Amino acid sequence: MNKKTIAVLFGGVSSEHDVSTVSAKGILSNINKEKYNLVLIGITKTGEWFLFDDDINLLPNDEWLKSSSLKKAFITPDTAIHGIVTEDGKQIYLDAVFPVLHGKNGEDGTIQGLFQLAQIPFVGCDATSSGVCMDKGITNAVLDAVGIKQAKWLSFSSYEYRNNPEKYITEAFDKLSSPIFVKPANAGSSVGISKASNETELKKGIETALKEDKKVVLEEFIDGFEVECAVLGNEEPVAAEVGEILAAAEFYDFDAKYNNPESQTLIPARLPAEKRNKIRAVALRAYKALGCEGLSRVDFFVRRNNGEILLNEINTIPGQTPISMYPKLFEAVGVSYAELIDRLIALALARGGKI
Repeated sequence: MNKKTIAVLFGGVSSEHDVSTVSAKGILSNINKEKYNLVLIGITKTGEWFLFDDDINLLPNDEWLKSSSLKKAFITPDTAIHGIVTEDGKQIYLDAVFPVLHGKNGEDGTIQGLFQLAQIPFVGCDATSSGVCMDKGITNAVLDAVGIKQAKWLSFSSYEYRNNPEKYITEAFDKLSSPIFVKPANAGSSVGISKASNETELKKGIETALKEDKKVVLEEFIDGFEVECAVLGNEEPVAAEVGEILAAAEFYDFDAKYNNPESQTLIPARLPAEKRNKIRAVALRAYKALGCEGLSRVDFFVRRNNGEILLNEINTIPGQTPISMYPKLFEAVGVSYAELIDRLIALALARGGKI
């Protein structure tokens, strides 16, 4: 068998760095090593790149940084090299890259732009769709344009807010009522999100969000529960089962998602098959409208009073930790984790390096 050489990137300069290392371990624990030559590249929280050739159990909590195997290395945009250059000048040709970089500098199109310059096939959405899906304000605008229902929303930049804060505070309560959810436009895993019921809380929430990003999105409160749908594919994507989130906290923030053992997931969601099929259909519509390829997890709210389906957000590099929904949703429809990884790599190779 002619093995393909696949680079797995983990870590990154992001508030989700630590989650990335756990996700990478999940993928590396399930990938078929008989089919692929694996090259591991870790990116530190300050942006240094290293080849890592040691026990994958060292990945969580950045224990990998203590490994004696580390060697400076980076993916070059030079198309003739088509891969990695190490500190001693060695070149490693790559057939594809599997980025496992959540949040900023991994899920926002920046790293995808590097792969596209290098013309190396890679798993997941291209630079354009990654950036669009990462920015909640732009995502919301696209969803409005194609008629996909979502919560009422408002977005503004730090510059706009600093020039006239009272304008946006007044507009927020007029348009969205109370309470209001405050989000950084570009952050993943619910980092920097807060709930505001009055002007003081809203101003505080905006300041918290602006620590994560220069742009803020405000959304109306939805009295409902969260469900998620996993999507896989390029030109003809497919949607897996729909799962339900039972958040341990008031809302499914970063801590509830990754640190609170009381948070649970239900697969399938406690919804009739007809409703789950509708959610899958909307997930596919959004996936195509936003130009997604490879994979994404599409998250929804379902109103408690009338069952209305509202799209919440799209994650283009969903978590791959032991408790993550994306692989579990495909396992629920008969696709094992190892097979899922094979399909993702095959989709990257089929698309090729010239996007």
